[in-house]
Amino acid sequence: MSFRRALITFAVSVSVPLTASVPAALAQDARQVDIGYEITFAGFAGFRIDVTARFDGASYDVESRTFKEGMLRAVTMHYDGRNRAWGGFSPQGAQPTAGSLSIVVGDKPRTWVAQYGAGGTMSEKHNPEWKPPPQHVIPEDQRTGSLDPLSAALTVGLAGDAACDRTVPTNDGKRRIDILIHKIGMESPATAGVPTARGDLLVCQLYTKRVAGEFEDSPKEAEAKREQPMKVWFARFDNSQVRYPAKLEASTGFGTIRGKVLWFRERAMTPQESQAMRR
Repeated sequence: MSFRRALITFAVSVSVPLTASVPAALAQDARQVDIGYEITFAGFAGFRIDVTARFDGASYDVESRTFKEGMLRAVTMHYDGRNRAWGGFSPQGAQPTAGSLSIVVGDKPRTWVAQYGAGGTMSEKHNPEWKPPPQHVIPEDQRTGSLDPLSAALTVGLAGDAACDRTVPTNDGKRRIDILIHKIGMESPATAGVPTARGDLLVCQLYTKRVAGEFEDSPKEAEAKREQPMKVWFARFDNSQVRYPAKLEASTGFGTIRGKVLWFRERAMTPQESQAMRR
């Protein structure tokens, strides 16, 4: 698995804040969850991913930031990514309203906002404007039903312990990628090396499959370089049925990527924060 593909895949998985049933989610008081992750590459500190998820009744608003640190930041191109997803809940599950990406690679910023309509339709805005050649266009039938990475992860979370057996259609504005998630077992906190977990961890493999859009290599090259799966451990850290990604491992041609939780915090939101969220 390439470093970039592994990072995108884990960014999807770390944004899964709910595995409780929909009625339970609707009944919860206004609360905020903050999670920090460290990603190392070949033993060196590489990326940080910080996630803040806010829930108030039938509404959610989730933000994440991905950025380089340590040696990787010192010797490689600048990268900073900010994602946001917001929407609500219904008896059918999460109902995304919109999602956005703001990414800076080197000195080139890019923003993308997707708004969702009936039947999985999507309207989007790019800045700067994206004018792909015909071979990089994402067909309408592949755009429909796809979600930005954060919104996609939220819909997965509502599947509970069955979250790992599904295909997640993701879209970052330029690339349509399917994330294929399969359960491979359960592990105790001691075996998994996650002593703060409450109960056994759900262990899953995540694969990626490119569907359409702008990719660095040709389809034949991508086929020749079959992706190795990423292994992710999902844990409970509180008294709810929520499962959060707690650990990851992925092999690349240049070394092994590993990730772990740095902190997990949960608190009630203030009335002011709840009010601001409704705006």
